[in-house]
Amino acid sequence: MRGNHVRRRLLAGEASVGTWLALPSPEAAEFIGRLGFDWVVVDTEHYAIDIRTMAQMFMAVAATPTAPMVRIPWNDPMWFKRVLDAGAWGIVVPMVKSREEAERAVEATRYHPLGNRSVGGGRHALSFDTTASEYYRHANDEILLVLQIEHIDAVERVDEILSVPGVDACFIGPNDLAASMGLGLGVPLECDIPRVVEAINHVRETAVRFGVVPGIHCSNADGVNQRLAEGFRLCGMASELRYLLAGLRADIERLNWRAAEPHRIDTAGQGDTVRY
Repeated sequence: MRGNHVRRRLLAGEASVGTWLALPSPEAAEFIGRLGFDWVVVDTEHYAIDIRTMAQMFMAVAATPTAPMVRIPWNDPMWFKRVLDAGAWGIVVPMVKSREEAERAVEATRYHPLGNRSVGGGRHALSFDTTASEYYRHANDEILLVLQIEHIDAVERVDEILSVPGVDACFIGPNDLAASMGLGLGVPLECDIPRVVEAINHVRETAVRFGVVPGIHCSNADGVNQRLAEGFRLCGMASELRYLLAGLRADIERLNWRAAEPHRIDTAGQGDTVRY
């Protein structure tokens, strides 16, 4: 059985870096899985990735040295069951704001006696290159559970959230956190707003105190390096979509050429226009 190198690295006190997958593309997932990241997270919370495509992305990533993980849309047992049986090595749970919600996530992730995850079919064992019986024996020790702390309410209750047994890591979403603090949308991930910095530091310090791995989303390699130096150990570097758009945008701006403006024609002199 393949072991989850990400969980082992984090439990050993080492850092682990990965990226987000926003595009519903097994081909893109396979290419990115061979770049050298520890893990990739298939983002089913914010992007149009259905369960079948997600499973195919897990298949593509599991054939590489990278761990296939997923961010589920919501903290609902149905989502845990489906993504884990499809082959996820780890789950990122969005917008956790209370101890009860943390306990619910642990219960849905772990088999009895540590939780109440349903025992059933799927390709979970194939993802770890093992048999179903072997998977059942070791899954509780291999699946990585990450809770997102991305609201000021969660920051204020972070002690009760991160003290829940079975939580492996937390992951700060600086954008949502800043928005929940009334600071607007689009605040940079590595912003220096004192209130945001104080909240982020508080979550990191609390995580360390409870033996939970502190993690955070970063905008680029410089952001990852900054957060690693601050003591974070689970760092996500933007997404493949962000790098795709940034690379193409940069080269388009260097061209000695500009795209044509949308063409308009007058239809039958009636004043209506059709855009092509």
